[in-house]
Amino acid sequence: MPKKKKVFKPKVSKYSVVAKRGISGIGLFAAEDMPRDAFVIEYWGKVVTDEEADEVGGKYLFRVEGGKTILGNHRGNPARYLNHSCKPNCEGEMDGKRIFIYTKRKILAGEELCYDYGKEYWSDFIKPNGCKCDFCST
Repeated sequence: MPKKKKVFKPKVSKYSVVAKRGISGIGLFAAEDMPRDAFVIEYWGKVVTDEEADEVGGKYLFRVEGGKTILGNHRGNPARYLNHSCKPNCEGEMDGKRIFIYTKRKILAGEELCYDYGKEYWSDFIKPNGCKCDFCST
């Protein structure tokens, strides 16, 4: 008898978000006020080795522990629209091979949600083109 394939279901937040055009392209925005430390969204996708992720390339990659990377390029993953900010209002928390995004402070409805992509991404992609986050562009 064939083994049933496990269906992955990302953790769902009680807060709503919407993807729309922002200062850095498409961004993820709060559809309602959110308190500090609120769970916003899970960054999910296929988990592959770092080597496989390097072959695939692209920008929707989130490195996790154990030499693994989440390929977040699936259109069903709205967390992929979280943009970088040098002064972020959210942060990612790793739980094994899962990433959960939480607010760092109170977020108002209509505010773009963003987190710091880290030094490696900054050096490779943002620095050569200049940062376009709200903090740097004002």
